[in-house]
Amino acid sequence: MASTTVDEARSRLVDRVRDLAYLHSPDEPFTLASGRQSAHFFDMKPVMMDPDSAHLLGVLIHAEIDDIGGVDAVGGLELGAVPLTGIAIAKARIGSDLRGFLVRKEPKGRGGRKTGNPPGIEGSSLSSGDRVVLLEDVTTTGGSALRAAARLTDMGCEVAACITILDREEGGAQAFAKAGIDLRPLILRSDVAGE
Repeated sequence: MASTTVDEARSRLVDRVRDLAYLHSPDEPFTLASGRQSAHFFDMKPVMMDPDSAHLLGVLIHAEIDDIGGVDAVGGLELGAVPLTGIAIAKARIGSDLRGFLVRKEPKGRGGRKTGNPPGIEGSSLSSGDRVVLLEDVTTTGGSALRAAARLTDMGCEVAACITILDREEGGAQAFAKAGIDLRPLILRSDVAGE
């Protein structure tokens, strides 16, 4: 089987997102997690749980990680980043040192008993000085991912970038830029919605 190029993966991912995740309702707007109203809704869970889409995401995420360079760990806020982290780790090259982590929205009363991570940071051990990349399924304002970034920064990690499946193009890129973090969307709302 021939390998999938980045351009092929991006084009096919747009189609998969349109087919599996996208709803459009201009007359009855959706209320988003950010509290905003929108005619566009994206539920990326079916995309992340689809084998073909997971392959495409793996190709695109690793192309971004390779471009960023020097990444020690990938992960992000539950729930959206959990399957993405699994995809990224599963698609890592044999012998890779890339580690995965997740950030709980509400820390439990304990930290990582074996990992030494503070409460709410789970998965592989993270250390001060680690260069990490956040993963996100959909970016609207960037608020949730930026809170996760602040927690990682407080641990002494360097947040090199945030890779998101889809940027809704509603201010997230500007919020990340203001925080000094590069937002790297795999696709844009306009790619799917045709606007």
